[in-house]
Amino acid sequence: MGSPAWCWALRAARFPVGGGRAGRALRSGPSGGFAACAAPFADSASSSSRDEALRDKRARILSRGLPKQKPIAGVKQVVVLASGKGGVGKSTTAENLMRPLKNYGITCMSMGFLIEETAPVVWRGLMVMSAVEKLLRQVDWGQLDYLVIDMPPGTGDVQLSVSQNIPIAGAVIISTPQDVALLDARKGAEMFRKVHVPVLGLVQNMSVFQCPKCKHETHIFGADGVRDLAKTLGLDILGDIPLHVNIRETCDSGQPVVISQPQSDAAKAYLKIAMEIVRRLPSPPV
Repeated sequence: MGSPAWCWALRAARFPVGGGRAGRALRSGPSGGFAACAAPFADSASSSSRDEALRDKRARILSRGLPKQKPIAGVKQVVVLASGKGGVGKSTTAENLMRPLKNYGITCMSMGFLIEETAPVVWRGLMVMSAVEKLLRQVDWGQLDYLVIDMPPGTGDVQLSVSQNIPIAGAVIISTPQDVALLDARKGAEMFRKVHVPVLGLVQNMSVFQCPKCKHETHIFGADGVRDLAKTLGLDILGDIPLHVNIRETCDSGQPVVISQPQSDAAKAYLKIAMEIVRRLPSPPV
């Protein structure tokens, strides 16, 4: 009872009924043929033992070749977060806050710290947005008076995402005096105005080169391009930074010029710009 029965039908011409055990197992079918039926399994206990043996055999086969579990050194318990679908917030839920690097009292976090040094960042819009969100909200910034965001070139997804997702006290436009750079600088200033971010002013970088031997000054990228753009836009010039080999050398060595050569003209130019930016910022909210 409870076990399936199996049946088959045979035509008389192909399977004549004879005596013996075969004849006793067959009975006449409704259409002149013959039907044979096997009774349900009589021994349900033996069927159960066979099923259990099959399960054991299957488990042994599946376990072949699997690595032996080894605990992770220093980890007491492991918890996994999973989902059948991407983009539902697994990473945001799983991760702790990232700790930024700190040097000379300044904390810094960059996507460059999270990828290999020679690896290019070839990302589409959604991945860029996710990275920006992590850098803004999943870094342990602590208590800061000012967070300075180094924007990538252009006026695309990153600029719009940052402008729309966090309150920005002000933007600073940096450009060299050459015409090609000034075109992009103007687009940047107009973009911030469209998203209602106040532009604090412009910085003219690499404004003049002074020969270290004869002290002759040369305007390699032009003389006053950024100043002219500032007048057109009705903005202020926050300062000029010269094109000087010391700036490049000190940056490459990890000793910024304002630390390694605080009395130099280049260091004074940077400090003047910083003071001008702070002076133009609105009062922070209480």
